[in-house]
Amino acid sequence: MKEEKARKLRPSGMTLRGGAFVLRGREARKLDWRDPYHLALAMSWPRFVISLLTIDLSLNFIFALLYLAQPGSVANAHPGSLSDAFFFSLETLATVGYGVMAPATLYGHIVATVEIFAGMTFMTIMTGLVFVRFSRPRARIVYAGNAVVGHFNGQRTLMIRIGNGRAHAMAETKAQLSALINEWTTEGQFFRRIYDLRLSRAHIPVFPLTWTLMHPIDAESPLYNYDAENFSKFVSRLFLSIEARDPMLSAHVYDGKDYAPEEILFGQRYADAVAIDDQGRTIADLSRIGWTENENAPEETD
Repeated sequence: MKEEKARKLRPSGMTLRGGAFVLRGREARKLDWRDPYHLALAMSWPRFVISLLTIDLSLNFIFALLYLAQPGSVANAHPGSLSDAFFFSLETLATVGYGVMAPATLYGHIVATVEIFAGMTFMTIMTGLVFVRFSRPRARIVYAGNAVVGHFNGQRTLMIRIGNGRAHAMAETKAQLSALINEWTTEGQFFRRIYDLRLSRAHIPVFPLTWTLMHPIDAESPLYNYDAENFSKFVSRLFLSIEARDPMLSAHVYDGKDYAPEEILFGQRYADAVAIDDQGRTIADLSRIGWTENENAPEETD
């Protein structure tokens, strides 16, 4: 029976977001160089580290060329040696001197003075950015890869399951669900409107494992007139935002996810992701957070 049911499960996957919705704007810049602070915080860690290394090496190369512009400006450096000038620049920019090479002319001292100031400024900015990126509180919320529309207590219901990716429980967790719906005015003008979707429970004091958010699709729901046939025509996207307090960090964290119409499954329900082990402890399998099955499938019994 369990093997037969396992074949009916749909492992639709899960998503771990970093608090941002995936949206695209034709005129919106993905990398806005006019706002470097936001850019430095928004980019991924690998891109951030590569960017810092690129800037550091570029600065050293530029100052190395400045030292080479006047032969003899660096004492004990081989004449015309780019490598000597580069490594001297590297030591100067980092304010670390080994005593072998040093500025030998007024021009060399001026360039070294400018480079020391640039190095101290760069190190200060880099230290601040690294600290902000490390200290910024993050919510590790695991999302089901698909939202489902099925029946719960006889009522057609939109459901989204989320899980707590932390080893400790989150506190004062709040959820808000919205729908972006296509509409037309009486003049035939097309526009999109955001509607709040009422949740059966939008707040829980403790969020230890998993939480299935439910929106009853009753006569008062903005989704009442839409079904599997016309849902994608009228509903552009669902937006879910989560706010919680992390007791370990003593800070509020925020996260969010959006669902496209093709990511909403009709006639489905979520498969069990929570079990009781031999010692009576409740265990949540977050790898099954997005697993779905036909809503008419029989419940698994031991």
